[in-house]
Amino acid sequence: MSVAIASTSLTAPASASETRAIMGSILTDAADPAEIDAKCDSYMEAIAARRALLERGEGQPSIETTLAAYDQMKALINAGQGEFTLYQQVLGTPELRDAGAACQVRLSTVDSELNLSRPIYDRLSAIPTEGADDQARFMLYEVLDQYRRAGVALDDAGRARAQAINEELSQISTEFARNIAEDQREITVRPEELEGLPADFLAAHPTGEDGLITLTTAYPDYRPVMRYANSDELRRRFSEVYAQRAYPQNDPLLKRMFTLRQELAELLGRPNYAALVLEDKMLDTPEKVETLIADMAAIARPVAERDYARNLEVLQQYRPGATEIRYWESGWLAPKAQEYFYSYDPQEARQYFTYDLVRDGVLKLTEDLFGVTISHWDTPVWHEDVETYEMADADGTVIGRFYFDNHPRPGKYTHANMIPIYPGVPGEADEVPVGALVQNLPKGMHETGLMEHGDVTTLLHEFGHMLHGMFGGTQQWFGHAGISTEWDFVEAPSQMLENWVYDYDTLATFARNAQGETIPRELVDKMNAARYFDQGAGDMGQLGYTNVSLQFHMRPVPEDLGAATRGWANEYLMAPMPDYVQFQDAFSHLDGYSAIYYTYRWSKVIADDLFTRFTAEGLRNPQTAADYRRAVLAPGGTKPASELLRDFLGRDVSLDAYREELEKGLVD
Repeated sequence: MSVAIASTSLTAPASASETRAIMGSILTDAADPAEIDAKCDSYMEAIAARRALLERGEGQPSIETTLAAYDQMKALINAGQGEFTLYQQVLGTPELRDAGAACQVRLSTVDSELNLSRPIYDRLSAIPTEGADDQARFMLYEVLDQYRRAGVALDDAGRARAQAINEELSQISTEFARNIAEDQREITVRPEELEGLPADFLAAHPTGEDGLITLTTAYPDYRPVMRYANSDELRRRFSEVYAQRAYPQNDPLLKRMFTLRQELAELLGRPNYAALVLEDKMLDTPEKVETLIADMAAIARPVAERDYARNLEVLQQYRPGATEIRYWESGWLAPKAQEYFYSYDPQEARQYFTYDLVRDGVLKLTEDLFGVTISHWDTPVWHEDVETYEMADADGTVIGRFYFDNHPRPGKYTHANMIPIYPGVPGEADEVPVGALVQNLPKGMHETGLMEHGDVTTLLHEFGHMLHGMFGGTQQWFGHAGISTEWDFVEAPSQMLENWVYDYDTLATFARNAQGETIPRELVDKMNAARYFDQGAGDMGQLGYTNVSLQFHMRPVPEDLGAATRGWANEYLMAPMPDYVQFQDAFSHLDGYSAIYYTYRWSKVIADDLFTRFTAEGLRNPQTAADYRRAVLAPGGTKPASELLRDFLGRDVSLDAYREELEKGLVD
């Protein structure tokens, strides 16, 4: 498949439709690296044309010309980064994935150059705002603030150094991600070591000619083994292999990354990179994040200690005399403790969650809640596993299109994420937002597609990001489209949506076993009784990772990254990381999220508060869902997140709902 995109030479600002047309269509596995390179060239040429127009600076700068041209140029960069990230994550050969990664570097480089362009900044800062509407004023304020934080006020040498740092960081990011994706390790085990694993897992892992079974560190192998294998030695051995993915190759990359980020912060007059990266967030200083960590730990620790004591009680039945829970025992103990204290067996629930039915159930929930229709989208795909959909509003107007690439395969991205690809254009029916879910879930129906309830939660969570991108994906300004709010807010809508997979009426629409029987209400009641068990420990673990993320960006680079990671995490983990854990080298958020992994915990606080309206007014209340879509999702980034929340809740966010939710774990 080939893509032909006309080269663009501008003498006047392009329209939003012309900008979107340059993006073209998605390439597939049928492409070759040269086609990816050529499409990247098309992006770069279009960006360069807009850049030249802006830097040439003809005429009086204005909202309608200067800011519009800037917005369209940034839209091309952002769309390209989404598209070529997709290629890096999903295409079928290393050469294709590397071509996608190479274009990401090119786009990141030009983006950094533009953020330091003094001529463009001077033009933008000279725009008169008299008579401009609120969205245009807010857009201009955000753009100018971004320039100042990037270092546009530095002298020529300072801007050159900032640019060089950003270019090197982009290269490091690509290599760091590649090392994680491609370092899939294997172990071999005797069949008897898999005692406790579900029958479908055993059927999918036949014995080889040598009498052994091969397991990989991919999620569909690792998670079930760590959760259900009765062999303590297997779980310890497997955890050691898993905990050293991308080690040691990512250690020097991380050291260089942290060093460069600190240099950039100092160049820009900040004490550390955490201070720099937090300035445009809801929690805009390291001190506010440290306060959040302390406040959440004060709430979570008593609940986590209760969880730990109960888990230890169960462990002592299997390991008499045990006085502590070891790192590789935590995941295995959780389902046993849930069964012991709440008569809830996750494997019993698992038989009701098959991929095909769960997927359809998530789509149906969306239709019911938000009054939309989701149907098949006829478009080429890059792999036979990819599913395609389009979403239409109640009046039949298509408002978004998306891909599901939800099953694992060699070389593919190993976690779960939503990739915004193209934004929508106001008034253009064929130019709606486009995105992709890239996950690693079991495939098919009952024989092969059985999912853990946690997998169901993950699917709905990631699709929540897609909904945010679709509902907010068409705005007056590309820079406000989709998930363009403060970064420490973007997880909240998805975390709030997770509550629906604990609701019986929702589960009853899709949770059926191989005999077609609907999940029993009594089983869902048990699931909900067990739901809060281990949440305290889970939150303490997340606070540990949050601490790692923050400390690496506030302190000098440690000589031993693994020891530092374990030390900072173990301040919060209930089952400490042993010395073999090199968690940092596969902790991809250290790249993308840098110092702001706290986003997930802060978003949990927001999500719990958002859900209070649904709890009070009904999970299927169409008016509440409509208010939520209108006030929180549809605005995209047109308002600060604090205003979106006040529009929906009628007040500011507090920790009260989080405290009430977590303390349910203290109730017998």
